[in-house]
Amino acid sequence: MPLVEHLRELRNRLSKGILAIIVVSIVAAIYSEPIMTFFAETVPACNEGFQESDGGNCAIVSFNTITAPFTTTIRVSLTAGVIGASPVWLYQLWAFIAPGLHKSEKKYTYGFVATAVPLFAAGAYLAYIILPISLKVLLALTPTGSSNILSLEEVIDFTTRMVLVFGLAFELPLVLVMLNMTGVVTGRRMVGWWRGVVMGVFVFGAVVTPTTDPVGMLALAGPIVVLYFGAVGFSLINDRRRRRNNPDAELDDDEASDLDHTPESVGAVEPVSTVAALPEQADSNRTARVNGYDDVT
Repeated sequence: MPLVEHLRELRNRLSKGILAIIVVSIVAAIYSEPIMTFFAETVPACNEGFQESDGGNCAIVSFNTITAPFTTTIRVSLTAGVIGASPVWLYQLWAFIAPGLHKSEKKYTYGFVATAVPLFAAGAYLAYIILPISLKVLLALTPTGSSNILSLEEVIDFTTRMVLVFGLAFELPLVLVMLNMTGVVTGRRMVGWWRGVVMGVFVFGAVVTPTTDPVGMLALAGPIVVLYFGAVGFSLINDRRRRRNNPDAELDDDEASDLDHTPESVGAVEPVSTVAALPEQADSNRTARVNGYDDVT
């Protein structure tokens, strides 16, 4: 298609995706209270009858400003709309890109999406499990006689960041597998990286997790390390398969392949008939030879 047709197609796809997000966001706004309650469940709430927390036992979730209920509701609704409408806008994005892909590229894309979604969901679910433990560790530092009053907006922001960090971090092994499938990185090279990768994963877990306790860091770094070694094992098996099908598959573009220089037997010499090139040699009746040659020169 010409450029104008591509732009028109992109506009139509974006319009359908945005419309789906708006519709789901409106539905989420109607049920915003249960959604906000779901996010606030990660905070250890005080028992009924207590108006304030004492020390690090519990916390009270509240709104700190007049406009906080409205802005929090809008934010929660839009977040739920983007997540709930993700099948629609992801399909629209795929429908725009798919016509330009080859069959092999589509096959890799299907495998990538089919693996990326469960990995992200597993990371998000793990983050939601770890959140109450992390919050209890942080609230335990509150001195006796002090109260913990948390803003619901901050709680939602905290929970969202944890879910996104855990979900995206779980995609790292999948990226390494895709790089190996395309021939960019070999499994042997990944094995050589394992010390630096393990160290980097733990540093990454300590930096990106919003909590300062070791629970969140270990909960994030541990599964990633396991998934990394799983990606290494898959890459080694894939490299072995690639070498079996093509011994030169892992060579760089400017690297020479191994050549077999072992001499082989020539065998018996076969007689080769020659064609006369000179007029004198073209005479079939000429039999005279000079110094053993039939060339008159």
